[in-house]
Amino acid sequence: MDKKELAKQIKMSSFLTGQFKLRSGKISSFYWDKYRFESDPELLSEIIEHMAKILPKSFDKLAGMELGGIPLATLLSLRIGKPCLFVRKVAKDYGTCNLVEGGFKPGETVAVIEDVITTAGQVIMSIEQMRNLGLIVNDVICVIDREQGGREKLTGIKCLLSSVFTMSELDRLSLNRD
Repeated sequence: MDKKELAKQIKMSSFLTGQFKLRSGKISSFYWDKYRFESDPELLSEIIEHMAKILPKSFDKLAGMELGGIPLATLLSLRIGKPCLFVRKVAKDYGTCNLVEGGFKPGETVAVIEDVITTAGQVIMSIEQMRNLGLIVNDVICVIDREQGGREKLTGIKCLLSSVFTMSELDRLSLNRD
């Protein structure tokens, strides 16, 4: 599926209008319900193909962010043959009490996988925690960059954001014009 068709399919399945409170606390008149595109096998497969093309050239593991980044990282791992980690928002308080699941060694480089980036608040907190554990994090890859400050904030902590779509690109490509 080409990028224009993928944009149309994602918008048709996942773009909602109304009033939505975002994680940042901001109110938005629209919402990208990522679980609608992540739960559709055909769309998810196409998204993974496009994400694989924008991964950094060199890294040791993928790091899927709870919750939406986990299915993306898992499928990317299968697609490219690299292991993945699962990053919790908060370390569990039982068993191993891990924040990052899947096993890693300090000094390994991870590419963070996320679904939608708005202000990147949770991603930045998680990157700081992963860095404190000794992981090297320089790249974040997402499906949709809402273009609401996340890219700039990630640049501020020396991370490059790559996205399958920016919000403006998704809007432009998904218009029903032939």
